[in-house]
Amino acid sequence: MAKLQAVPTTSLSGFKTDDITWHHLLGDANFDYPIDYWIAVLGGDIAAGRVDFLVKWEPNSYCHFHRHIGATTTLVLEGEHHVVENTATETVHKVRQAGHFVRNNGGDLHMEYGGPQGTVVLFSMQADDGRLFDILDKELNVLTTTTVEDLMLGRFVS
Repeated sequence: MAKLQAVPTTSLSGFKTDDITWHHLLGDANFDYPIDYWIAVLGGDIAAGRVDFLVKWEPNSYCHFHRHIGATTTLVLEGEHHVVENTATETVHKVRQAGHFVRNNGGDLHMEYGGPQGTVVLFSMQADDGRLFDILDKELNVLTTTTVEDLMLGRFVS
């Protein structure tokens, strides 16, 4: 279960994160990569299948390996945002700098992590059936599916 606590402010971009409620998520022995990130839900609409949230990665730390189901708009606010995408034929490592904006339709499978000073990213997701992303193991088995309702009600995987 995620723990509510104050997130360390980095303010590289000048974006103020002090007055936002953050949920801290950490990995455990089931994962062989360092998981240490924070989520802050800014708003959304469960019935419409939409949610807007911030993710803050600690330096060189990951979120859970996942596949986006819903359409996702991403804006890097601070730091370097690393995305490692896997397809059947290749692995692509993208480094997105502050100011990078992208919109994807969903279906992308990837690892994400913060650069050497961490990262803050704004996500806006639309999921017509309410499903946002699947958390996966190394064999691509679904461990859990996160929905708009989960995020809006503060139910976070950890």
